[in-house]
Amino acid sequence: MNKRHPLYREDINNIISMKGIENLRGTSILITGATGMVGVMLIDALMALGDVKVIAVGRSKQKATERLGEYLGKDNFEFIEHDVCKPFSEDIIVDYIIPMASNTHPLAYSQYPVETMMINLKGAEHALNLAEKTGATVVYTSTNEIYGNAVNHNAFDEDSNGKLNLSNARSCYNESKRSAEAMCQSYMAEKGVKVKIARLCRVFGPTMLMSDSKASSQFIKKAIEGEDIVLKSDGSQYFSYTYVADAVMGLLTVLLRGEYGVPYNVSSTKTDVHLRDFARMCAEYNGKEVVFDLPTQAEAQGYSMATQAILSNERIKNIGFIGKYEMKDAVRRTIEIFKDE
Repeated sequence: MNKRHPLYREDINNIISMKGIENLRGTSILITGATGMVGVMLIDALMALGDVKVIAVGRSKQKATERLGEYLGKDNFEFIEHDVCKPFSEDIIVDYIIPMASNTHPLAYSQYPVETMMINLKGAEHALNLAEKTGATVVYTSTNEIYGNAVNHNAFDEDSNGKLNLSNARSCYNESKRSAEAMCQSYMAEKGVKVKIARLCRVFGPTMLMSDSKASSQFIKKAIEGEDIVLKSDGSQYFSYTYVADAVMGLLTVLLRGEYGVPYNVSSTKTDVHLRDFARMCAEYNGKEVVFDLPTQAEAQGYSMATQAILSNERIKNIGFIGKYEMKDAVRRTIEIFKDE
């Protein structure tokens, strides 16, 4: 990924131009999952803002060097190589903790369901324990997948649930995220820990990893390589997606202005789309076609069972967040940033 690309710099500038973001100057923020899609852009934005102490946590120093290497050695940046399934060092003192470490793509769900659950559950537990010791505020990054599959055509607001399926290991992700949210509420009620909750939805963008097996990431990868887009279903699924810069702005909106214990859907009607239309946008970029193909057994085991999951964004709009990016523009930006690397 080319972080010097004008479009990427524009994304970062859009984030650090948010109203009220200057209030983060002088604070310290610990971020787990720091080398992930959202983590990288969030850290790029915070480092561009300046006067913010960033403690990035990840399992691999090598991966951190590849993804965040420009910050190693800077006074306001620290990388800690750490497994979030283990407790944090007691000498860490921060103002905010943003636990984002998680397996977030289908092959991981099918191949490592136990690991997926434990990263979500233990990662939340240790973040909350650290917050209890330090007085930090936790901004928990949850997911649209906690809603399950829609049982009608209404958008999910933060108090609704759809149809849930516990009959296969694919539930490792959504059920552990639901439990982690319940853990957040429990730590608030019993231990007085301050928690805010942001529910992200199907994030995509130029900070994604090429190894990501989500459908959106595979569409973009094929578009970058100038190939036909392979769709492993009829594409009728209707989902809320979020461009990564919008996801970061929504997350920071919750951090700055969200209420404690209140979940917020980080979503935008500008990027609600059927899966086949997402594939078509990627194909049209290179004058290619959408090809329908059956998934492998390993792929199918990791796929979401949901066919519709549109998230209402009324609550987060009430605290000042409105998505900036249209779907076609978000797809174009992602592909162009990658292609110019």
